[in-house]
Amino acid sequence: MTDSAVESAKRAAAQRAVRDHFDPSSTHVGIGSGTTIVYVVEAIKSASTNPNILFVPTGYQSRQLVINAGLTPISFDTLPDGVMLDVAFDGADEVDADLNCIKGGGACLFQEKLVAERARKFVCVADYRKRQDRLLTNWPTIPIEVAPLAQRKVVAALKLLGSPSPSLRTTLLEKSGPLKTDQDFFIVDAPFEPLLTAKDVEAGKGKGDGTDGTWEVNAISKAIKGLTGVLEVGIFAGQNGVDAQKSQAQDKTLSAVTGGQKPIAVYFGMADGSVKVRTAEGEE
Repeated sequence: MTDSAVESAKRAAAQRAVRDHFDPSSTHVGIGSGTTIVYVVEAIKSASTNPNILFVPTGYQSRQLVINAGLTPISFDTLPDGVMLDVAFDGADEVDADLNCIKGGGACLFQEKLVAERARKFVCVADYRKRQDRLLTNWPTIPIEVAPLAQRKVVAALKLLGSPSPSLRTTLLEKSGPLKTDQDFFIVDAPFEPLLTAKDVEAGKGKGDGTDGTWEVNAISKAIKGLTGVLEVGIFAGQNGVDAQKSQAQDKTLSAVTGGQKPIAVYFGMADGSVKVRTAEGEE
């Protein structure tokens, strides 16, 4: 496929996702990072008739996209308590059959997760290359945001968890040293074998806890997040925003999470110009 065909696939997916999920009467909208989000902002600009919508970007790049489109950005930490984003749009580096995502190729995973968990619904937009049955099928590593002081300790711990060669991400100009995130943290990229879904574990395809060399998506995410020095893990799993809000309303125990990490839908722009939509109910 040519670069122009891939970009056309991204634009088609973005336009469909915005058409299905952007409401001009919204008050707050999250805008993620990555190349596909360029087309999301483009589509929102065309569809928006409300100049009062406030947009919450996940990093420097997405903030500039919002500004250049003539829209109004605000920082995440200025959101009043109790206010949720009506919707958040973001991309992904890979998506599995259960809508779990790997994100962090652009080093914005921490802020992307903050925004996803603050949204009533998170909608993912990607091209066909990101559409897989299991995470780490095509995308090679789990991005992990790490405190600089702890990076050697975390790399050693990741090897114990089964990653053969976790490595510190450097800038394109090697002499400039490690890449730094918006939080001045480092990114460690950790390769693992393709991650099992919960259904894979139920079907006996592996234990999923690392003891037999297999890891299930949620299990490896929790194991890495539990390492001292790790700020965030580039696996977006668990509940989606709609389910998280239902659980909070029904659960009598205290829950501090109002949104979810998983998208309610993923829009894949395909090579033939069509758009496939993957939801919890399946793919159309």
